[in-house]
Order: sequence, then C-alpha cells, then structure tokens
Amino acid sequence: MKQPRSPDPLGTAARRAAIRLLDAVLRRGEPLESALALATRALPGGPDRGLAHAIAAETLRRMTDLDVLIDSATKQRLPDDAKARFALRIALVQVLALGTPPHAAISTVLPLVDGGPRKLVHGVFGTLMRGQATLPEVPTLPAGVAERWAHWGADVGEGAARAISAPPPLDLSLSDPGKTAEWAERLGGVSLAPGHVRIKDAGQVTELSGFAEGAWWVQDIAASIPARMLADVGGSVVDVCAAPGGKTLQLAAAGASVTAIDVSETRIKRLRENIARAQAKVTVVQADALDWTPPAPVDVVLVDAPCSATGIFRRHPDVLYRATPAIIAEMAEVQAKILARAAEWVKPGGALVYATCSLEPAEGEAQLERFMADRSDYAIEAPGPGLPDGVTAHDGGWVRTLPGTLEAEGGCDGFFIVKLRRASA
Repeated sequence: MKQPRSPDPLGTAARRAAIRLLDAVLRRGEPLESALALATRALPGGPDRGLAHAIAAETLRRMTDLDVLIDSATKQRLPDDAKARFALRIALVQVLALGTPPHAAISTVLPLVDGGPRKLVHGVFGTLMRGQATLPEVPTLPAGVAERWAHWGADVGEGAARAISAPPPLDLSLSDPGKTAEWAERLGGVSLAPGHVRIKDAGQVTELSGFAEGAWWVQDIAASIPARMLADVGGSVVDVCAAPGGKTLQLAAAGASVTAIDVSETRIKRLRENIARAQAKVTVVQADALDWTPPAPVDVVLVDAPCSATGIFRRHPDVLYRATPAIIAEMAEVQAKILARAAEWVKPGGALVYATCSLEPAEGEAQLERFMADRSDYAIEAPGPGLPDGVTAHDGGWVRTLPGTLEAEGGCDGFFIVKLRRASA
C-alpha cells in the first residue's frame, strides 16, 4: 500500500513561488514585477510573497556566479532550464547571500524536485556546502550584458557589477523643494538635490511619514533629471508615456499645466492614484501616443520613451536577462516613431525633452543622432543649472548617467536625457 506523502516543510510554498518567478523571467521573458501576482497567488500573506520575491531577485543578481558553482560540482553540465539547476540556484542563494541555514534551504527545495532529480540536487548542494562554497562579494554580470556594455569602458562594467550586489536605497521627490532639509531630517535621509531625499533601509514605503498626504513620491534621482531640465517651465506641457507619474508631479508642482498620457490601463490607474495622493492638478488621457494629438501645439513635450529599461537593473535585475538585442532594436524603432510624432506637437520656440532609462546607445545617443539628421528645426540645448551635484552634461549637450555615477552616495539609475529647442517661426 502506498504511504501517504508527508507534508512539505514550512516555507516550501514560498520557494515554489520563487521558482515560478524565475521561470517566468528566464523562459517566458516576463518582467519580475508583472509575474509576481500570479506566481504568488497561492501564498497566504505578504511576508511569504516578499520572501519569494527576495529569493528570485537575489538569484537573478547572482545567477552567473551561482551557475559557476553548480557546474563545478556536476560531471555533466545541467541544461540552463533544468529543474535541478533552478532548485540549486535558489537553495544556494539562500545560504550564500540571504543567510538562510543550509538545512532550511535544502529541506524546502527538495520537495520541488520530487519525482525528479532529488538525489542530484541533494548531492550537489551537499558537495558545495562541505567545500565551503562562497559567492564573490561583487557579482559577475551575465556574459551578454558585459559584452554589450564593454564600449562604456571597464569602470562602468565594474560599477554595474557593484551596483547589483545589493538592493539600492529609496529615492523620494518632494512636492515642495523648499522643505528638503525638513523632510531629510524627518525621514532620516540625505538630500542629493533640492526637492530630493534618499533613504537607506526605508522599510514599508506606505508607512513612511508624508506618504498619505502626498508630500513626496518614489523616484530615482536620475529619473528626476528630465523634469529638472524644465524647472522654470510654465504654460502647457504634454508628458508622454507618463505613468507612474513622477515627472508629471514634478512639472505640476513647478506650476505647469500638464496633460499626462499613457496607453496602459493598468499604468493609468497607478498614475491617477499618485496624482490624487499628491493632490495635483493634471489632465490624464489614456491614449497611444502614435494615435493621439493635443488640441493645440504646446510649450513643452516630455517623452520618457518606452525602452529596454536596462538602466534600472539595480532594482529590476530581471532586465539583465530579458533585454535582448532584438528587444533593444524593437524599442528603438518605437522611440523613433514617438519622437517624430511628439516633435510636431511643440510650438515654435518650445522645448522637447527626450529620455530613456536605458544603458543602450541605440536608445540614447544613436536615437538623438537619427532625430537630429531628420529635424533641422531642432537644436540641442544645454540642460541648465538644475542637475544634481555629481551629474554633468556631455560635451554634446545631453546627460548620460551610468553605473558608477553618484556611486559614493548610493548610485543612480542609468538614463539618457536631452533637451531640444524648436526654432522660432
């Protein structure tokens, strides 16, 4: 008679969810955050969901080095998508990076390979533990990413590797820049620029002072630069691809009359929530920028274009694996179409700001060169005095933040930003 299966050890469900998250990212190319709800739907509460997310994210940060360890203890290399490799990755990352005791890490992983390579997983894990395996303090970038970013120079590659060694600090933009020192003291943070506070070990964002009344919103310091280039903006502004709304709120706080557009219903919902919390006056439009046209030409158009998002790899390490050369090329074509359309909305003498959270020249420098070759009525304009300390403009007039920028202060996302001025009639 078949014996009843013993119950899984406590915590196994969170590890099963972590495997689902990794599978969604690595095999199906889904963003980690987008996959979270479905992958964790069977978990009972927030802490378990948080654990599953932490295991998956840390695995992605250190996967190159985890795979080196696994390969060192197997006679034949396991396929990249093998169940045993996935199980070993999350068992090892728990012990070597998250501080989980070895017995807890392996006991909660073995049920995930029941009916499969259980002995293999147990044996490889035991071999590595007995050999006192360790991970390097600075993770190794995935080979394809390292090759693609090599043109930036060794310092940038090394800075990127250091940047993924731990989750970054929390950045907040303030609705009232005049209260920067007050909020820095209240939140136990530091100011990197007027209207900006950085916090380490922030905990639950919604529990922080000032959240409920909309005194600030979450926004990386680099992401604040496009609107900082328009610090003295007045009149009419169209913010293209506006969600989640950080730049929209910056512009509204500076006194502009902002129309924020985005195509995604889900992103629009989040945009409206952030606008309502900050009690900002903004016109929100759900529309595709390639189909929509403003009622009349405007003073400023800000295009924070959809992109590969490789510049936000510190917070979203999944982009290191999802942003393939094909996706980068595809997004560059989308950006070119949006830029060409948005350029027509700007009044003579008005400004167009183009930005991407990407570390790919195709979504930055090359895109700008392409645009300027087609538009003799636009000229690059210096970014002005609003840049954060430690961020400087390129000789060509644009701003490029890279891994290593502001590293002593906790780093920043990778961005390309340029301000363009349309010729007067």
